[in-house]
Amino acid sequence: MIITILAILPMIPLLNMVLEGGKENLDMLYHISGEFAIRWMTAVLTCTPFFILFGINNLFVRQAMGIATAVWSFLHFIIFIVAEGFMETFTQVNYIAGFIAVLILIPLFFTSNRKSMKRLKVKWKKLQSFAYAAIFLSLLHVAILEKTWLIYAIIVGVGFIIRLPIIKDQFISRRQNRKSTN
Repeated sequence: MIITILAILPMIPLLNMVLEGGKENLDMLYHISGEFAIRWMTAVLTCTPFFILFGINNLFVRQAMGIATAVWSFLHFIIFIVAEGFMETFTQVNYIAGFIAVLILIPLFFTSNRKSMKRLKVKWKKLQSFAYAAIFLSLLHVAILEKTWLIYAIIVGVGFIIRLPIIKDQFISRRQNRKSTN
């Protein structure tokens, strides 16, 4: 519930911009929506490193964050299409990268629920691993646009380093040793 509220709250001022209309507001809307999309995507990908470091895992939170990522990404793409037109999507490498990232998020969005997990079993986790490709393409999209991408790349990069088996095993072992001594 908290994740849903956090994901929706920034949309309230955006609605005012939509009602006011105008090209400047439209441009601002798709920049803001893109910023929130990459923020949520980065946050989702920190869930596993967070678990490795602290032992805290909540699938419902992760799913809600993934849904927020997809919603903000879809919103960003829709606003872009309204502002620039669909065919503009194919005019630059950064737009194509962003478009492919959005396409990847579609099946992830529709399978981010318990029913899909049960139905797809092992394949569900494989499908959800495409989020890594989506973040790579999103970072490429933002980097080519020369926006604030470095902080997201650093956070995601540190997260991937923490996931490396040799590092992950050390953190988990240290955490479990601390628990057993308490």
